[in-house]
Amino acid sequence: MIVGTLLYAIINSAILILTALGFNLTFGISRVANFAYGAFYVLAAYADWVLIYRLGLPYPLAVAVAVLGCTAAGALLYRLVLIRIHGQALAEVIVTFGIGLAIIELLRYAGLVGFDYTLPVILDRSVIVAGIPVDVQRILIVPVAATLVLLLWGFTHHTALGLGFRGIAQNRQTALTFGIDPDNIAMLAVALGAGLAALAATLIVPLGCISPDEGYDVLIKALAVCIIGGLGSTPGLILASLIIGFAERFTDAFIGSQWTMVISLAAILLVLVIHPSGLFGKQKALQERI
Repeated sequence: MIVGTLLYAIINSAILILTALGFNLTFGISRVANFAYGAFYVLAAYADWVLIYRLGLPYPLAVAVAVLGCTAAGALLYRLVLIRIHGQALAEVIVTFGIGLAIIELLRYAGLVGFDYTLPVILDRSVIVAGIPVDVQRILIVPVAATLVLLLWGFTHHTALGLGFRGIAQNRQTALTFGIDPDNIAMLAVALGAGLAALAATLIVPLGCISPDEGYDVLIKALAVCIIGGLGSTPGLILASLIIGFAERFTDAFIGSQWTMVISLAAILLVLVIHPSGLFGKQKALQERI
């Protein structure tokens, strides 16, 4: 039982990394807390379903269209709405949460609820790992999550656009003197975050059913990971995902599945009380208040 719990804890941690990666990237670069993030996740899942089962597109093409569509929607969200209130944190939270709420509830109103709404797995088989049967779909999530983290690190450290992302994140005024347009960078960050949410959905949703409520769960989990790790910190994202991932699986195995969400919320509360900026957070002004 311990071996199985450890194995699934690693998989759960990888799922959390995938879930929170786009939210963390968007905030880390643009300082926009995109509370419509969970809505993009669910929207991509339903888009995949429509493209595959209604329009008959091949699975890889449907995934590409859904990811690109959500990326474009993220760019439009910034260009049409967020650009007008960028820098007003409370307004950004209220507006993005309202837009996300509208998207999720419109999907529910359209009747897109039920066990019929599922996505196909990449490989419908299981393998034995350390004597434990595990779905190949779950195993694939681990290397994909690790690869995405490495690719994003390489992108932000070894490409001109990525260095522009880091420049805006580190010092907006200095970046302006080098001719970097902060609005364009912020738009790309929100778009890339939405695209990562869509990619996460195509890998995670096949493990269950598509549900509008998943949008709220994804947002809560992304917030939990980013708050615990420190908003905008990739090492913090990884460590927080491991902490929550292992805590959830051991809670599920030895206490009860109904307590897993409580663990995430309790972890947020504990970190906010002890270390408000997160494990790797750099917002020292928050630290000085306690």
